[in-house]
Amino acid sequence: MSLFRIFDVAGSAMSAQSVRLNTTASNLANADSVSSSVDETYRARRPVFAAMLQEAGSGQPGSEAVGVQVQGIVESDAPLLKEFNPNHPMADKDGFIYKPNVNPIEEMADMISASRSYQTNVQVADTAKQMLLQTLRLGKG
Repeated sequence: MSLFRIFDVAGSAMSAQSVRLNTTASNLANADSVSSSVDETYRARRPVFAAMLQEAGSGQPGSEAVGVQVQGIVESDAPLLKEFNPNHPMADKDGFIYKPNVNPIEEMADMISASRSYQTNVQVADTAKQMLLQTLRLGKG
């Protein structure tokens, strides 16, 4: 794999982690929202990633790079929180309100993981850049 291919792989990983961070931020922003029906209640969302094989064209084993592709964002199937609160202005006719199935603790852990993965890929790209610069310096002297 050439050093230039590393930038493609690290770039796709950073893009995927950015989507993951945005999804987590959306989940946290809606964690305390309330609705009067199951259909209108926010549901936690998760990005779906897939490996993306890119052929380098040399035909030799190990000459391909694997990037990350975001295939979509899916809603969680976890049950919503149903709470009896007849005095709430959003309560339905039976006195229930519905809260999202967002777990803030899981979301914070996911946010930390996505942030660290993003930082790691930045370091990979920076290391590849430094290696290319050192290679160019060899030709000078």
